[in-house]
Amino acid sequence: MNLSALPGLTAGDFKDRVRRPVYLVVLLAAVGLGYLAVPPADGRWVILALGEYRGTYNSAYVGVATALAGALWLTLGGFYVVRKGIARDEETRVGQILAATPVRTTLFLASKFLSSFLVLASMLGVLAVTALAMQLVRGEDRGIDLVALFKPFLVMALPLLALTAAAAVLFETVPVLRGGVGNVIWFFVALVVGIGGQSSDAPLGGLGVGRATDSMGAALTEELGKGGDRAFSLGLTQVAEPLRPFRWDGFELGGGLLTSRLLIVVIAVALALLPALWFGRFDPSRDRRGAAARVSAEDEGDAGSLAGADTPGPAVPMYRPAPTAALTLPKTATESGGTFGRLLAGEVRILVGGVSPWWWVVAAALTVAGLAVPGDLVTGLVLPAVWIWPVLIWSRLGSQQVEHGMEGLLGAYPAVRRRLLAEWGSGVVLTAVLGVAPLIRMALAGDAPGLAAWLAGVLFIPSLAMLLGVVCRTHRVFQAVYLPIWYLVVNKVAAVDFMGAVRDAGAPAGPTPLFYAAALLMLGAAFLAAETRRNLTA
Repeated sequence: MNLSALPGLTAGDFKDRVRRPVYLVVLLAAVGLGYLAVPPADGRWVILALGEYRGTYNSAYVGVATALAGALWLTLGGFYVVRKGIARDEETRVGQILAATPVRTTLFLASKFLSSFLVLASMLGVLAVTALAMQLVRGEDRGIDLVALFKPFLVMALPLLALTAAAAVLFETVPVLRGGVGNVIWFFVALVVGIGGQSSDAPLGGLGVGRATDSMGAALTEELGKGGDRAFSLGLTQVAEPLRPFRWDGFELGGGLLTSRLLIVVIAVALALLPALWFGRFDPSRDRRGAAARVSAEDEGDAGSLAGADTPGPAVPMYRPAPTAALTLPKTATESGGTFGRLLAGEVRILVGGVSPWWWVVAAALTVAGLAVPGDLVTGLVLPAVWIWPVLIWSRLGSQQVEHGMEGLLGAYPAVRRRLLAEWGSGVVLTAVLGVAPLIRMALAGDAPGLAAWLAGVLFIPSLAMLLGVVCRTHRVFQAVYLPIWYLVVNKVAAVDFMGAVRDAGAPAGPTPLFYAAALLMLGAAFLAAETRRNLTA
């Protein structure tokens, strides 16, 4: 295999990915995570702890806490940044050009894997610099030990990012995983890795924390004796009292640890190259569906695969303008009259277009369950279920015109805000229809606070989807953001409960009024972003 083309393919793909808005969104979230990993000494939250204790904020402890938090976040959120490299080559027709070159399939897959890994590694590098800054800001120990600080990033986090990059390549070459189903499946895979990987019995050492936690436990015993709670926890946790610090100067590398981490990297490379056995590399003669069918499957699959939408491939290639092409049409005059109702109805039809009848069967079954189950299960079980089912359809809001090459055509519509309002309204309609059973049950029970929280959710979800779709111009960001928020609600985190599922003495425990304000602010920000982009391209 001639490797001379590998650096060029990798560099070009890397540059393309880091210019996308989704990269910046996940990168900023990683920086924020670096702040959370090193809370103030009197803070009431923690990322890494041993029961009621934490390490003094020196280079070793800050490095481990930030590296593990970054590994968890970038394994989850970073996947959505890097997973569309192959599909983008199809959409821009670069793939068809590559199919006519001597570039081998294994070389192409290797370039996608390396570029994805470099994107994730660049985010991890920024997080490492954030860890250094946080050590200086907290000021408990300003003695910098770069080896102790950066070692956890190299040993614990980087192998997991290699596995994430490989999974992104693999998912794009398997038809059932190429669209939205793959996005949802990866969310739960990342949860399993993040939770199960903390165990010392996890395959290949899991997250690699066993050596560090054993060393921390020994240091804690040496300094403070054997009393107190020392259960290891990793993840954002609220604590009643500030944790007690102890001195820990890092862990020693051992042959077994290094071997297991290198083996993870080897497995990642093998997974990334495995699709060479079946991937047609955009050559219609090697793929009966052809490139156009794969593009159609990607477009419809994100909201159709989990939703059950059919994704037939057209018999002839479908023209799709490249993302850089600017299609402009003369702006039409604003038509007066009561057209908003028709516009809203049209947007609803577009939003749910292609959804299989089987998807609606499941939605109807959830509605029946909401009307039949005991009252105490309506908000805690049924409501979260009905407001996770349409996640792939909500993710169309704000982004589908870009991803379907219709942005230039819609640019001729004179009333941007009215069209966006109708698109957002279609999301509100879908959210309300799916949540009608909990609405009826709460109304019959006279649960006014629950009804207020329900309405906040109806407004909040489409607003979040619209803002992320308009700003980031892709459906994947909403899926990456909404799924963790929903998961936190299911796990009774009241601070992010936008639907009233977390109850305290029978009433919603979440800050319901804040979600009303957040919905309005996000909708306004989406309008502003859309008009700003329109004016810049006019």
